[in-house]
Amino acid sequence: MFQKKTEKQQKPRKLCIYTANSRKPAVIALWLLFVCGFAFAVYKNFTAIDTHTVHEKEIVERRVEDTSGVEAFVRNFAKTYYSWSGNKDSVAQRTDTLTGYLTEDLQRLTADTVKSDVAVSSSVQDVQIWSVEQNGSENDFAVVFTVAQTISDGKKKDTVSSVYKTAVHKDDNGDMVITQAPTITGKPAKSNYTPKAAEPDGTISAAESEDIADFLITFFTLYPTATEKELSYYVSGGSMPSVKCADYAFNQLKSTVLNKDGDTVTATVAVEYLDTITKMTQISQFELALKRGDGNWKIVG
Repeated sequence: MFQKKTEKQQKPRKLCIYTANSRKPAVIALWLLFVCGFAFAVYKNFTAIDTHTVHEKEIVERRVEDTSGVEAFVRNFAKTYYSWSGNKDSVAQRTDTLTGYLTEDLQRLTADTVKSDVAVSSSVQDVQIWSVEQNGSENDFAVVFTVAQTISDGKKKDTVSSVYKTAVHKDDNGDMVITQAPTITGKPAKSNYTPKAAEPDGTISAAESEDIADFLITFFTLYPTATEKELSYYVSGGSMPSVKCADYAFNQLKSTVLNKDGDTVTATVAVEYLDTITKMTQISQFELALKRGDGNWKIVG
C-alpha cells in the first residue's frame, strides 16, 4: 500500500500546451501590419536618398547660372555708375541710364553722387568681380568688385582703383535690380596657405634619376612644337596634349623630384622655357607618372 502511494506521488503531471491558431484574423492582421510597415520603411529610405540627391544637384546647377548673370549685370552697372564727362548733358545721361539698374529708392539716394557741374571726367578701365554669394535667399546676392578708373582733370590724368560691395536681387524670370549702393569694402588679401612641397623618398637610384632626367630633357625640348604623332613616342593615353608653342625654347629642368611606387615613377617637374617673342622666362610645372616599357620611359599620366 505504501509502495503504490509513492509511485502515485512521483508520477509526472502533464504540461498544458497552448497553441496559437495562425489562421485567426488577429494573427493575420498583425503579420500584414508588420509586412506593410517594413515595406514602407524600405520605400521611404530609398526615395528620401534619391530626392535629396536630385535636390542638391538642382541647387548647384542653378547657382552657376545665376552667378554668371549677376556678374555681367554688376559689371555693366559699374561701368555706367563710375563713368561721366565733365558736362551737364553727360551727367544727365548717366542718371537716366542708371534707372535701368537701381531701385527707385536708390535712384533718389544716389541722384547727386555726380554733380551736374562736375569739373572732372571719369572712364572705367576695368571691373573685376571678386565674389558673388547668396545673401539671405536664393534670389539675393552679395557682390564684391573692383573698379579701375581714369580720372581726367584737364591735361592731368590719374588712375584710381577701389573695392566695393553691392547687392543684387534676381527675379525668377531673370530680371535683376541693384538693391544696395556700391559700398566701400576691403579687398581680399593674400592667403597664408602653403602647399606641401614634393620631396624625394629615396626610392629612386642615382642611375635611374639620371636616366629619367635625360628622358625629360629630351621630351620637354620637343614638347612645345611636337605633333600628335611625335608625342605618341613619349606619351600614352593622351596625358600630355599637343600645345604648339613654337615661340618657346627649352632652357633647363628647373627642379625635379622623383619617387617610385611599384613600377610607376612620379615626377614633379618645373621646366624653364624662354619665350623668344616677349623674351620672358616662363616656368611650367608638371605632375607626371612615368613607366618604363621596352627599355624606354613613357609618360602615362
